[in-house]
Amino acid sequence: MTVGETEQAAPLEATGEPPVVGLVSVIVPHLDDYDNLDACLSLLQAQSFPGDRTEIIVVDNGSWRGFDAVCRIVGSRGQVIEAAERGAGPARNVGVRASRGDALAFIDSDCRPDERWLEEGLAELRHADIAGGHVDVLVEDPARMTAAEAFESVFAFRNERYVKELKFTVTASMFVWRSVFDSVGDFINSIPEDKDWCERAWRQGYRIRFAPKSIVGHPARRTMEELKRKWRRLTLESSEGARREGRAPVLVFLRHSAALLAVAPHAFLPLASKRLNGTRNRLMAIVGLAQIRAYRFSVAYRALTRRDEE
Repeated sequence: MTVGETEQAAPLEATGEPPVVGLVSVIVPHLDDYDNLDACLSLLQAQSFPGDRTEIIVVDNGSWRGFDAVCRIVGSRGQVIEAAERGAGPARNVGVRASRGDALAFIDSDCRPDERWLEEGLAELRHADIAGGHVDVLVEDPARMTAAEAFESVFAFRNERYVKELKFTVTASMFVWRSVFDSVGDFINSIPEDKDWCERAWRQGYRIRFAPKSIVGHPARRTMEELKRKWRRLTLESSEGARREGRAPVLVFLRHSAALLAVAPHAFLPLASKRLNGTRNRLMAIVGLAQIRAYRFSVAYRALTRRDEE
């Protein structure tokens, strides 16, 4: 059995039909992202899935404006709760514990869900245990992308590949039955939480499907500094995840070393990508690729040498 196959994985109802979602809980972690949160909530309010079968839970992670300010933004569009432990994973865990739905839908506060995002994701979930939707990368000016935007347009949020080949979905668009989540357990902080959670689910025998018509837009990082912050976090999380699994940290370093050496062959991906238009944007993506691979290598090297000194 391979990931993405269309077998009936979810439990059947007494009629032999796939289960129907009675209530879905949409979990939105948030931190200092006020305008994006407002836009995301407006789009969640406009979903084609029935509003009376949807609850929206915003989990604030200690935003600097304070809890009351977040409550004012959310208003009557959802419930707001606080998560004391920093991190999107802990925030999602708190949201799940406060929710009532028999299905859970995870989305990021800066995402732009299509009006059928929820309906299409839940339709796929009726035939699986976990489903992951399609993620479009959004840029400010498609004709003149920054290096960071061009890089992410090619290399970020390739969720169809993640689901079908790598057995996981990003939590920017993830659907799961509550019973499955309860069985697998919470997201774990300080490691690649979506990949780790889905791998644990896979080891328990749960199956995942890709939901191509369940679409969210996710803004690309616009500057290299923003992109470097993202990759510093991801690289350190990978190192910590390897440590917890008993793998030598040097293996993470070697993987990033190999990625740096692969810049030249991987430069063909922007040249052939349908996500980019024009020679300029393709060259900017190659520039971003080289910079990020070099930065990831340096972060992995510093993490390895620090651990060796401890």
